Amino acid sequence: MALPVTQERSASGPAPEEPASAPAAGRGARALAKVRAGLPRTGLAVLLGLLLGAAFPPYDLWPLSIVAVAGLSLLTRGRTARQGAWTGFAFGLPFFVLLLKWLTVIGTDAMIGLSVVEALFVAALGAGLAVTSRLPGWPLWTACLWVTQEWARDRLPLGGFPWGRLAFANTATPFTPLAALGGAPLVTFAVALCGALLAWAALRLRGPLRSPRAAALAALGAVAAVLAGYAVPVPTAADDTLKVAIIQGNVPNPGMDFLGRPMQVLNNHAEATEKLAADIAAGRRERPDVVIWPENASDLDPFSDPLAYRRIDQAVKAVGVPTLIGTLVDGPDSQHVQNEGIVWDPKTGPGASYTKQHPVPFGEYVPFRAELSKIITRLDRVARDFWPGTSTGVMQLGPARIGDVICFEVAYDEIVRDTVNQGARVLVVQTNNATYALSGQPDQQLAMSRLRAVEHGRAVLIAATSGISGVIAPDGSVVTRTDELTAAEIAATVPLRDGRTVADRLGAVPEWTLAVAGLLACGAAAGAGLRRRRAGRPGDGTPAGDDALNPVVP
Repeated sequence: MALPVTQERSASGPAPEEPASAPAAGRGARALAKVRAGLPRTGLAVLLGLLLGAAFPPYDLWPLSIVAVAGLSLLTRGRTARQGAWTGFAFGLPFFVLLLKWLTVIGTDAMIGLSVVEALFVAALGAGLAVTSRLPGWPLWTACLWVTQEWARDRLPLGGFPWGRLAFANTATPFTPLAALGGAPLVTFAVALCGALLAWAALRLRGPLRSPRAAALAALGAVAAVLAGYAVPVPTAADDTLKVAIIQGNVPNPGMDFLGRPMQVLNNHAEATEKLAADIAAGRRERPDVVIWPENASDLDPFSDPLAYRRIDQAVKAVGVPTLIGTLVDGPDSQHVQNEGIVWDPKTGPGASYTKQHPVPFGEYVPFRAELSKIITRLDRVARDFWPGTSTGVMQLGPARIGDVICFEVAYDEIVRDTVNQGARVLVVQTNNATYALSGQPDQQLAMSRLRAVEHGRAVLIAATSGISGVIAPDGSVVTRTDELTAAEIAATVPLRDGRTVADRLGAVPEWTLAVAGLLACGAAAGAGLRRRRAGRPGDGTPAGDDALNPVVP
């Protein structure tokens, strides 16, 4: 009698453990299949991210910025937000790794960590591109979302990190004059719009709504976006001129320990200034109106170290003209230091000064120091946090009213713009890139300075301890520049200008307008999707499978 009972149980269904194992195995197989199906799209995203990195200095293949935008637009077209986010991350991570490879001097972990953080913003961009690709006029929303993504990265986290903006790959291209109208955000918008229109044209060349005429119109729109900059006047007429000498004293040891023994960097700049003074006295050189030293030209605080004070004063008295000195000075307490540019007069000594407003997190100050220092002992190298300044770098240097910005601050729109709006007639970028010599970082910073010249209609004077120092005309052209890791001195006569560009007058209005438009487009797309789901209707032609290049009806 027992046997029929056993048989009945067997016939009634599978063994108890089978219902758990079979669905689990099925889910695993489906997940693996999805991963395999998505690999081509992920691989293309990685390749496009590397292409975008090659658009930036030191490679300067700027047309690749358009190609990269077009490619990402195609890869995210018609996808879900989750798919778009992954594609954006796969695009953004290799891009930032290539762009920020100079950070390996600090540590490979630092470079990868920052690249991951920045790539998360591109992941959000990818999600936004996916959901807005279902809206009419999606190339416009694509361009707005690129501005939105950069707007967020410029501010978050810890004050933001603006490296890698599309505008900074297009500082000597047909797009560049647009900076005089709407700053870097408008340049980014135009580049992204051009790429998105090319993607739209590619989609119109195939698929059920194939339309060569529509594709041609989209391509013409892309060409118009490229050429629009030529219609923008870039003001360059001088209201006055200034004779400058820029001193690049060089450093003994590029890298993390560039300073060498105490006062060595200071002596390099003082001796170069005294050599200039000797040439002037001998009639070999014309006396400049002003002399400019770079950031950290004095490695000791002249206000607390009498020897450093005397050395600077001796060099400035020798050349006989007001000199802008870059140095670190003690902060308001023993735990802080200030990164300053100081106007040093040959008769009256130190006067007006500018304190860097935007210290670099983990490089110039350590957020959450008490907690993180227990885990990352390398942070102890930042012995004192930099104290941020609260005013702009507008100062009177001899006959010129200058706008001083220090190092990475040139990447932040508002810091540079505020100096011009408060009366700066020429821009000065004091920088110390000795840690990143020959890594491509000085080239990237030079490119940013070129965009700022056009954006504000001002000559830009770059003073670097070890290069690249240079003079940039108001039209963005490089008048002269130095090589890296060499002692050098630049003499030039540069224009002083009083007029303000449209970008100066509009300020952040173009950026906020475009960024908010991108967010509103995402909201509209999300709302439309919710209404479709409530109505029980299917999506709208999302491509079958994982072929991201399979066109969706535009």
